[in-house]
Amino acid sequence: MTKGTETRAAILDEAAAIASQVGLGGLTIGTLATRTGLSKSGLFAHFASKEALQVDVLVRARDQFVDRVLRPAIATPRGEPRVRALFEHWLAWQQSGLPGGCIFIDAVSEFDDQDGPVRDELLRSERDKAESVMTIAATAVAEGHFAEGLDLEQFVFELEGIMLTHHHSSRMLRDPRATTRAHTAFDRLVESARPSH
Repeated sequence: MTKGTETRAAILDEAAAIASQVGLGGLTIGTLATRTGLSKSGLFAHFASKEALQVDVLVRARDQFVDRVLRPAIATPRGEPRVRALFEHWLAWQQSGLPGGCIFIDAVSEFDDQDGPVRDELLRSERDKAESVMTIAATAVAEGHFAEGLDLEQFVFELEGIMLTHHHSSRMLRDPRATTRAHTAFDRLVESARPSH
């Protein structure tokens, strides 16, 4: 990795941390300049516009999600163990990935009705994530851990629901039992996916 690439990555990491707390819309070149100690003109050399910065922050956050959640999950044995690893790493991402929680959850709420490159990048990220989760769940079907006719799209839908509720309960409601409740909900989801004997 070159010095310029390292600098850009560090800038994007700081930008993601800011955006996780104030939203992508609240992320400005000025705020980022203050936090990084770089000049506005220096930042404009890296990012031509606020919108370009927002898109690049999402791309960087997606890469981090892949590195911290998906790759470690895929490194575990196929089937239910892999699904469980995915869930645990995803929970850890929400709890300690960024100071303001999951940047994607906040950004989706912020940009769901706004057309443009930021929404396009979010949509790509969300679809890629759903496809990856579905592929991991499919290994549990292939290994016989989950029922043969399992509706994978429904499984992904319900798992996403658990993660969204966990984020809401832990961040907004500050419920100390949010993680325990998420584990309970996940265990029920897994149990319902198993073959009936």
